[in-house]
Amino acid sequence: MRGFFYCAKAAARLFILLVTRCLLLVTVVPLFVTVVHAERIKDIASFSGVRENELVGYGIVVGLNGTGDKDGTYIFQPFANMLTRMGVSVSPADIKGKTKNIAAVIVTAKLSTMIKPGSKVDVQVSSIGDAKSIQGGTLLMTPLKSYDNNVYAVAQGPISIGGFIAGGAGAQTIKNHPNVGTIPNGAIVEKEVPVQLNKKNRLDILLASQDITTSKRIADGINSQLGGTFAKAEGPSDISIMVPDAYAGRVIELMASIEQINVDIDAPARVVINERTGTVVIGENVSISPVALAHGGLTIEIKTDFQVSQPQPFAPAGAATVVVPKQALKVEEKKAALMDVKGATIGELVKALNALGVTPRDLVAILQAIKAAGSLKADLVLM
Repeated sequence: MRGFFYCAKAAARLFILLVTRCLLLVTVVPLFVTVVHAERIKDIASFSGVRENELVGYGIVVGLNGTGDKDGTYIFQPFANMLTRMGVSVSPADIKGKTKNIAAVIVTAKLSTMIKPGSKVDVQVSSIGDAKSIQGGTLLMTPLKSYDNNVYAVAQGPISIGGFIAGGAGAQTIKNHPNVGTIPNGAIVEKEVPVQLNKKNRLDILLASQDITTSKRIADGINSQLGGTFAKAEGPSDISIMVPDAYAGRVIELMASIEQINVDIDAPARVVINERTGTVVIGENVSISPVALAHGGLTIEIKTDFQVSQPQPFAPAGAATVVVPKQALKVEEKKAALMDVKGATIGELVKALNALGVTPRDLVAILQAIKAAGSLKADLVLM
């Protein structure tokens, strides 16, 4: 009998132990479910001085199938000058009106900092004359200059427009934009943009989107990793960093380690509206105060039917056919129920607006009205 009570007592202790552990597990699980929204500094900011530089040049495209410039005289003078440099003596008047296979273009490219001579970059070619298409054309050697008027790259090669133009005056089919094309790896770098990063004793980080809170968090994250006060938030978009002595001459390594730091982003509450396209983008932190909302639409339709009155058989001479327009006017107003919107979060706001059955165009008007009423807790940005 004692053995029975002993087994029952042990079983009870085991049951209590299991229940206690389960309760502890239930209590601890929510701590692990919580997700911190963080982004790498590399994805939200960039280092000052590490950027792309714009290049531009004037070029000539040849080999077009009769779709080149026709009326502009500026294309024929540069083309004649080029032929003269090649040993072919010709005047612009000799070329004008006799060829339709050349076109004047503007060539643009982006040159990254510290890219070495001999590297290749993509270029974009855009027609500036009255050419119908630059499909199938070849860009002749074009120097690309920066704002200092120095040549940093030279572009040349066949153009890809990713589309076509076909047909004649009566019927025509066009895919994509035939007057703009690209040349992948079409420019060879001739001069480097000099930036000595390893010799710097100070770095500046520029935020893609200005925010004081995020700027301060980036500075704190850098100081925490470096183990000292080296970073300082200078404003909503600028963080200055003094290079530690341990990274003297190794600034590239410091920049690589800073880029991998995760920082919590504090995005402002913002609603972006594009009225031209009816596009509405609502940010994560957008909320509204309790408000009653009703939205209806007034539709006016005017339709015109043209009825033809013809003369009867054996009608007198001179009887003519008469066209009589008949107009019909229809006015329809949708019934709108008044709905109580108590959305404190974006999910509740979207659910309430979907319940009203609003379209994107209606949503633009509704959000503007809620903002005017003072219930929308966000910035309203119109594009």
